[in-house]
Amino acid sequence: MVAKFDLTDDSVVVVIGTGAGGGVLSNELAQKGVKVVALEAGGRYLPEDYINDEWESFGQLAWTDPRTTSGDWRVARDFSGLPAWIVKAVGGTTTHWAGASIRFQEHEWKALSTYGAVEGANLLDWPIDAAEMAPWYEKAEAKLGVTRTGDRAGLPGNNNFKVFEKGAKALGYTEVHTGRMAINSADYDDRMACQQTGFCFQGCKWGAKWSAAYTDIPRGEATGNLEVRDHAHVARILHDESGKVTGVEYFDKDGNLQMQKARIVCVAGNSFESPRLLLNSASEMFPNGLANSSDQVGRNYMRHTTGSVYAVFEKPVRMWRGTTMAGIVQDEAHHDPSRGFVGGYELETLSLGIPFMAAFLNPGGWGRSFTTALDSYENMAGMWIVGEDMPQATNRVTLSDVKDQWGLPVANVHFSDHPNDVAMRNHAYKQGMAIYEAVGATRTFPTPPYPSTHNLGTNRMSEKPEDGVCNKWGQTHDIANLFISDGSQFTTGAAENPTLTIVALAIRQADFIAREMAVGSI
Repeated sequence: MVAKFDLTDDSVVVVIGTGAGGGVLSNELAQKGVKVVALEAGGRYLPEDYINDEWESFGQLAWTDPRTTSGDWRVARDFSGLPAWIVKAVGGTTTHWAGASIRFQEHEWKALSTYGAVEGANLLDWPIDAAEMAPWYEKAEAKLGVTRTGDRAGLPGNNNFKVFEKGAKALGYTEVHTGRMAINSADYDDRMACQQTGFCFQGCKWGAKWSAAYTDIPRGEATGNLEVRDHAHVARILHDESGKVTGVEYFDKDGNLQMQKARIVCVAGNSFESPRLLLNSASEMFPNGLANSSDQVGRNYMRHTTGSVYAVFEKPVRMWRGTTMAGIVQDEAHHDPSRGFVGGYELETLSLGIPFMAAFLNPGGWGRSFTTALDSYENMAGMWIVGEDMPQATNRVTLSDVKDQWGLPVANVHFSDHPNDVAMRNHAYKQGMAIYEAVGATRTFPTPPYPSTHNLGTNRMSEKPEDGVCNKWGQTHDIANLFISDGSQFTTGAAENPTLTIVALAIRQADFIAREMAVGSI
């Protein structure tokens, strides 16, 4: 029996967004007997609806509402209306994600202490550490069925991995394997094993990859404590004269403005939409937006230091066959400032289908070097760089002059690389090309970063209220019954793909919220 809660029911927890943060939080609260209304801006799609065609799938799932961009990053020039490739659907970007699930390293929780002050960077230590997070990571790994954790075997390596592995080992790298992936290597938790179809970014038609869309959301609904309203675009969060939040206004699928009352509101709309919502919720009491007495809402946007390296070989590789990102080199993920930068990076296998390869290989490029590269697609191998970028106060989400279909100011995303990001990317390009050259590549080419898929910061955790937006539980410093529940609460980015950490934090936050509700403190 799927729950249906009244708009005037002020005992519910309203969760905005149903991805890795909001989808998991909604289910975890529902399992604990807490009544939850989850509001999702997008539609609802399940594995049978996913499309194994890149462009058509992009049209089905991607968040293509208007956004604006500024700053010196190439994305502002090449993809100005699409700073990120994220999903607008129940399950959020857990539909599109590749599945890489890696814990932060111990030092990454304490970036300021470890790296020291870095000029131009707004580094801060997290108010939590590796020891505190370890049990929550374990729960997250079990939920996601992460390979190479527990007693779960790794995924097999495809040709793209074999080329990558051989080159990496020739360079002396040792931490090389098919990764810790939230994609089943054997049947697990009512989900079948990976069928190696290769359309991981388009939604897994087999359900082998974990996604909140077909795991946490339906399980939460089965408790009778969770109601998910899709095509519900939240416009603003409301509060009373004491400053407590009281509910949210949202546009329903027919475009009508509704108001859902709430005991607690949890914001999990991703690092663009979450600060945008807080800023769009400004009032007389909170003229700069909700939870923004520190002026930190929207600041410290991070997207990871990214880029790709592709290489052409004399013989076919057919990199698109098999799991997209089952392959990682972790040797460069440590902190070693002798390389000319702080923090580290991962190298991960990546293949793009022809439509995206044409768009991303050299955006706007044409001519012989570009067309001959596409001619060699069958003989190509590819990898992706993911490294810790520096939080900067000036890299931020603000409200744009552009309005969306409901008349609300959209997010402007401003980003410029920090010199540390540039030094790290150049080092990674050099190492990536060397990996392929070590196994006989006839041609290697680094490609510029694509639209972001890892969106972090903008509502960061901090010990002191003046340094961030929320405390170690994601509870906003300014408003006790308003929470941040997605990657926007990240204090620093670390070198690892963020989803596992978002899920671990969501499980931990649900535990905290349920406990505090039980004693009546929120």
